[in-house]
Amino acid sequence: MAKKKSPSKKTSQIGKGAARLTHIDAKGRAAMVDVGAKEVTSRRAVAEARVNISAELAKRIAQNSISKGNVLDVARLAGIQAAKRTDELIPLCHSLPLDSINVCVELRRGHVYVWAEAKVTAKTGVEMEALLAVAVAALTVIDMGKSIDRSMTIEGMRMLEKEGGRSGHFRAVTAAKPSRKRVGI
Repeated sequence: MAKKKSPSKKTSQIGKGAARLTHIDAKGRAAMVDVGAKEVTSRRAVAEARVNISAELAKRIAQNSISKGNVLDVARLAGIQAAKRTDELIPLCHSLPLDSINVCVELRRGHVYVWAEAKVTAKTGVEMEALLAVAVAALTVIDMGKSIDRSMTIEGMRMLEKEGGRSGHFRAVTAAKPSRKRVGI
């Protein structure tokens, strides 16, 4: 009769540590966090990213001469739409009734700057909504400009600030308020 294998050290450690991890169930599987007992509070998150672009693409964006339309406006709308659908795209995110989502897409020297601020009054944070907004806005810039510049890159996507909830206030070390003006080419 074959001897029953005992769980490996690695498996037993996952099982023991799983109870302490918020998105892992007792069997080590991904799970959605139960926020039912948490208090409803005002929450805010700010994220940013940049899309490095060629001088030719920057010129065409400034002239609004891209065949697909106004790159900055379409990217801004794409970011807003993405934030509203975060729970459909990121498996363990809760559905949130956003109070607001503000997305700013600016042409700057050598890049398009993307910034988003999401606000909610809820039991869980709104960081993924802000991050998804900048990610999709940045990808939209790439989609709209790819016929002119195939070498675009997205850099520096990160959380700048987070407020509300149990973990309190977070501000990135180098976070600065974004300029609301477009910088000349």
